[in-house]
Amino acid sequence: MLEVAFNTNVVSIESDHVMLTGPEGEFKLANEQVYMFAGGELPTQFLQKSGIEIQKRFGYTVKSHKRVG
Repeated sequence: MLEVAFNTNVVSIESDHVMLTGPEGEFKLANEQVYMFAGGELPTQFLQKSGIEIQKRFGYTVKSHKRVG
């Protein structure tokens, strides 16, 4: 199932859920996979320093979260 949450900001991304905040306040959204659309240019160095692994598949960039520490 795909659920889209417009007009929200990510508070945190965990292994089984994402905490979001929106017009109605903060809420938890269960997840198996998270797609992030951050516009313009991918901030590759920032994401890698944050523990996000950057991979390319079929010409698209694929990110997978790996906890640091």
